[in-house]
Amino acid sequence: MAINGAELLAALNDIESSKGISKKVILDALKEAMVKGYKKQIGGREDDDNIVVTIDPETGNIDMYQVKKVVKEVEEDDFKEISVEDANELDKTKKYKVGDDFIIPSSPDDLTKAVAMSIKNILKQKFAEAEKDVLFETFKDKIGTMITGKVEKVDERTGVSVNIGRTSVYLPSRYMIGDEKFKVGDPIKLFVNKVESGTKTAKIEVSRASEGFLKCLFTEEIHEIYDGTIVIKAIAREAGERSKVAVYTEDTNMDPAGACIGPNGSRIQKIVGQLGNGQAKEKIDIITYSDIPGLYIMEALKPAKVIGINVDEENKTAIAVVKDDSFSTAIGRRGVNVRLASKLTNYKVDVKTESQAEEEGLTYQTFEDVKQLDEEQKTKAAYEKLVSQYQGSQESQDVLPGLPEGYVAPQARVYQEDDNNEELQEALEQVGEKEETVLPVKETKVEEKPMVKEEAKEVPQEEKKEVKTTTSLEDLEKSLSEESSKQANKSTRRSNKKKKDESEDQITKGALDTSKSERMSIYTEEELREMEEEEREEEDNYDDDVDYDEYDDYYDDDDR
Repeated sequence: MAINGAELLAALNDIESSKGISKKVILDALKEAMVKGYKKQIGGREDDDNIVVTIDPETGNIDMYQVKKVVKEVEEDDFKEISVEDANELDKTKKYKVGDDFIIPSSPDDLTKAVAMSIKNILKQKFAEAEKDVLFETFKDKIGTMITGKVEKVDERTGVSVNIGRTSVYLPSRYMIGDEKFKVGDPIKLFVNKVESGTKTAKIEVSRASEGFLKCLFTEEIHEIYDGTIVIKAIAREAGERSKVAVYTEDTNMDPAGACIGPNGSRIQKIVGQLGNGQAKEKIDIITYSDIPGLYIMEALKPAKVIGINVDEENKTAIAVVKDDSFSTAIGRRGVNVRLASKLTNYKVDVKTESQAEEEGLTYQTFEDVKQLDEEQKTKAAYEKLVSQYQGSQESQDVLPGLPEGYVAPQARVYQEDDNNEELQEALEQVGEKEETVLPVKETKVEEKPMVKEEAKEVPQEEKKEVKTTTSLEDLEKSLSEESSKQANKSTRRSNKKKKDESEDQITKGALDTSKSERMSIYTEEELREMEEEEREEEDNYDDDVDYDEYDDYYDDDDR
């Protein structure tokens, strides 16, 4: 039985990738099988533990040997013991003494053909057990979920075999949807009902006809169900015929049944399209769940319109009253509609026509009465929820709403008195006295007088006084010269220059030729004439080529 290390490693890697069994598990199984085979070949018992097999995981080399204890004389078991004399005679390279281990090496090539076949059978058994454990650990967490596989074998009478990766599962025909058919190579969705660890392999039970399969389709196609906004309360199903799904949401602004149906039935049609490929398509009724049993049963009997209901909550029975022409719709084909309604609501539902109820004198609640009761309960529940939320917020918050978590209100500042600091105490007392001082306010009364038309009065003219100044002559000349330059620079248009010159002369004369009482006796008439001549010379020397239009907007802004 020559074993090539490289071939052994290649085989181990292939098994690991195809079966999902780790290399360590395979090596342990191989070592155990070789120990059992070699022990049997050399005449050992099952409980003997002195046979050792080692396999190098890097090179694939296998070492086999038997270990015997060196004793003075063999008295009990010659399979485990050897005398000192025999040990030294068999191995002359070493001097043995009592208590040493005597190793008898061997090789896989020494194994007989019968032993090799025995090792092969043991390996198969170990691989099956390891594969079973791997499958069980892998698929036990997938119970209640959807998996996808590929059809690998078809039996029209019994079912199909589906490859799901590391193993194959069997889908019986009773777990299919209606009269659907499959071909080899077709992709297929399966719902994992349960996983069990059998004697030889893990048993994985799959189905397409269960309620769980339909629930998974709803979760995949409707994101409100996926994120938990809408909850599926119950499902009743007869695969290939009809299904009823009860949905509920706490969002008062959302219609859960309408959200599942989608615009123009787009969402529900996607789900129906995945329920088998047979000629007859399975119908799905979306029901709005209610805590009121009467309203819930009325909704469950859709598409029939129920006009009244009589519910016995204690015995879990109900009598639904429908119009005479709606009786067949309420019952459904072969009784499927009322049967699914009973399964969905957990009530035994009996359907009677309106005329039958009148003949029997049956009393019942109308649909309007039950609907009103449902609205009242919803309003009450919403009010209680708001009250509980408000009370909870008041108990949990010590600060005003809207403030950040951990906010602490500012506390009054407390000054610690220091008897030793007399200067500080005196300063505080002085500040306190100043703060307590309040200035008296004189109260004034306003007397109301009747409106009287006031006559025009002459405004007295102010007396003219002589103005005296201490300003020096040089300072006044300098200021007047600067003022004249500023006024000359404010000329805006060449056509209006002469007009502005005249107005400036009038302003200057008006400032100088005031009444005798207002004129300041500073300049003589001769000096004033000289100043006027200087101003005219400056104006004559002014650059007439300046484009005044360029500065129109700027000066206009100044004038405003």
